[in-house]
Amino acid sequence: MRPHRTVFMRAIEACDLHWQDPHLQHIITEDHYNNYCYHDNLDGCLFDSRGWPLWHEHVPTACARVDALRSHGYPKEALRLAIAIINTLRRQQQKQLELFRGHKKELLHRGVTSVTNLEGWVGHPLDPIGTLFGTLMETGWGSDDGATLYFSAGTCRKTENHVYMPLPFLEEGETFMSLAVETALIGLGQQRVMPDGLYAQEKVCRNEEQLLAKLQEVDLDEMLVKIFRKQATLLLEAGPYSGLGEILYRESVPMHTFAKYLFTSLLPHDAELAYRIALRAMRLPVLESTASSADLSRPQHIVSVVPNRYPRWFTLSHIESQQCELASTMLTAAKGDSCRLHTVLESIQKNIHSSSHIFKLAQDAFKIATLMDSLPDLTLLKVSLELGLQVMRLTLSTLNWRRREMVRWLVTCATEVGVFALDNIMQNWFTLFTPTEATSVVASTIMSNSTIVRLHLDCNQQEKLANSARTLALQCAMKDPQNCALSALTLCEKDHIAFETAYQIVLDSAATGMNYTQLFTIARYMEHRGYPMRAYKLATLALTHLNLSYNQDTHPAINDVLWACALSHLLGKNELAAVIPLVVKSVKCATVLSDILRRCTLTTPGMVALHSRRNSGKLMSLDKAPLRQLLDATIGAYINTTHSRLTHISPRHYSEFIEFLSKARETFLMAQDGHTQFTQFIDNLKQIYKGKKKLMMLVRERFG
Repeated sequence: MRPHRTVFMRAIEACDLHWQDPHLQHIITEDHYNNYCYHDNLDGCLFDSRGWPLWHEHVPTACARVDALRSHGYPKEALRLAIAIINTLRRQQQKQLELFRGHKKELLHRGVTSVTNLEGWVGHPLDPIGTLFGTLMETGWGSDDGATLYFSAGTCRKTENHVYMPLPFLEEGETFMSLAVETALIGLGQQRVMPDGLYAQEKVCRNEEQLLAKLQEVDLDEMLVKIFRKQATLLLEAGPYSGLGEILYRESVPMHTFAKYLFTSLLPHDAELAYRIALRAMRLPVLESTASSADLSRPQHIVSVVPNRYPRWFTLSHIESQQCELASTMLTAAKGDSCRLHTVLESIQKNIHSSSHIFKLAQDAFKIATLMDSLPDLTLLKVSLELGLQVMRLTLSTLNWRRREMVRWLVTCATEVGVFALDNIMQNWFTLFTPTEATSVVASTIMSNSTIVRLHLDCNQQEKLANSARTLALQCAMKDPQNCALSALTLCEKDHIAFETAYQIVLDSAATGMNYTQLFTIARYMEHRGYPMRAYKLATLALTHLNLSYNQDTHPAINDVLWACALSHLLGKNELAAVIPLVVKSVKCATVLSDILRRCTLTTPGMVALHSRRNSGKLMSLDKAPLRQLLDATIGAYINTTHSRLTHISPRHYSEFIEFLSKARETFLMAQDGHTQFTQFIDNLKQIYKGKKKLMMLVRERFG
């Protein structure tokens, strides 16, 4: 094996290159240069077993010679050298296969491999495979008076459209085109290390795509299909020398794009081989959590292994998308074949690590399975569902901006599969969804009328599904009462026992696990459902969590406080008497307290009391409990708020402050001695804040 090469080595070697080697001269100048004595010379390396010349040189350098000959006007010489290089590559491929077979048990037992090609041919700056391919294809597609030239070993004939010319060192029936195709397959299938740096990695991808684009221009005939079969089999069996071998170095260039081409090419001719290639190529060991260690006994083989999970692969997103494309191609081709679909599913679950790509595959499978021109393919639908379930598990504990879309799609997919799939995801919700998702999206969607109609369920099936949904809702409410209690109550409305259980969960969680906003929301829901006493109970619990300071006169909870007081007032004097101390304790904002006070004095409490009984119809007295306590608290709040405002008041707020005092006076006057209290209050202000002369002058003008 050659040591690791650097960019300087190419320049140094280029300076030392010469063309005086006798063997090289014979190769490029003679059409019939061979050695028939080679059969007895087993250690020879200048000729193969057929006596055909070989050229052992660093492959990119040797191909650079071919390119130099072509560009300097020596096409025949370039062609002869290219054929010698290709025959050398084919012989080397065979030797590597034999070497691997001799050590196969040992290598497979260890399960690791060292790097056999530190410098890949595809993506190399000298483009060796592209050079060989271009040299052969130019010859195969060249023109002679408008006729296409095809060269075949041992023949020389001309038909109406084609000219055939003899040339040695080709197999019987072999053409330059077939040789070019085989060369491209050998180069693309080489196991090679992903180079460092963004440019080099992009060049690997670009060069591979360019070669494949050229291959796709070639129409496959029987001869080329034979070559595809031969090379595909060799690549599968060549171990560490092939990117499609049984064992793979962790940072090898992936084979997804190449394998997709092989798969589509071989599928009509040899489906079994096509699937073997595609399934083998699905691997992406660089993303495995445990990196395979290199062969430490042969340091010249080793490229440094990056210890973290994601090495500096700048093209990783492109590689993962190509892996996804390969999987999608297999899924499409396997439609209707349950055995192959199951195999492809296992490969996807094992090798694809991106939740977004698995989700795309799930969607692709779903679309293919539900095409409008045919009945749904149930097997493919189940594959789609399995992929969706894997996405749910992968994204359950990680942030993904598409998570809500994924959850909704999974319910849609499970609906297409059938009622047993829906029941299954509800039974195992805790491994797939958060409690909020399970109640607000999954169970709610499953219990909707559209889903019931879509599934054509009978009464027993509907009830069974509803029971599963209610069980899920109660479990979620126990686990996350803050976010799931209301959904649980909604889902359990039609079952008295389940509804009571959900309500009890809310009460148990009210003290510690829920805030006032959540409790007020559930309380309003209870009132809407016709449970005013339960609504009242929850409202009082919510008030214990609330704290409104003197300056929070626009707080979002104010409407809830006013609603809670109105509900208590409607229920009766006892309920109002119980809620007012809670309001006084929780609310310090004077304007809110005065609003509550006025509302309580406008109508008689208990006008819609329980059992449809009306009380005497008398308005409540402000001099007696419970309104006396509320009145005192309101007056006290105005006094405290006034002092707080005056501490940091500016002249532009004077007029607003005077209006505030006017509202305060209205509240003071609701008390029997209110006028006296307010006068004393104003006098105290004049004395304490006499330094604020302009403001006090405005106070005298308005209040005396």
